Amino acid sequence: MELIHIKEVQKHIDFFSNRKVYVHLETTNGAYASHNDQAFHSAGAYIRNALVVYEHGKIAGDGPYRVGLKLEIGWIYAEGLTHFEMDQHGRLLLAGHGTDGKLAVALEISPTPFE
Repeated sequence: MELIHIKEVQKHIDFFSNRKVYVHLETTNGAYASHNDQAFHSAGAYIRNALVVYEHGKIAGDGPYRVGLKLEIGWIYAEGLTHFEMDQHGRLLLAGHGTDGKLAVALEISPTPFE
């Protein structure tokens, strides 16, 4: 993965708009990190292979970045994104890594289901 280049990522987001795509969205502040404070509230969210059509999408921010995908009846939104990759399967992979390098958020868009 490489650091996000807004114009390049926006082109990929635009490419997938108004098409049926599969979305993977994951956030965590605990699963990939270890916390020594018992009072720390660990939280996360996970959805995989949600079949959606988004009308348009937008990447914004100065880094870390946020991406919103506008659906007919709502939104998919991820923030804290730092890196991206278009992989060999034609999937847009976006990730947000903390200063310690650990994954905090992932948003992935694919023309085919994730395995």
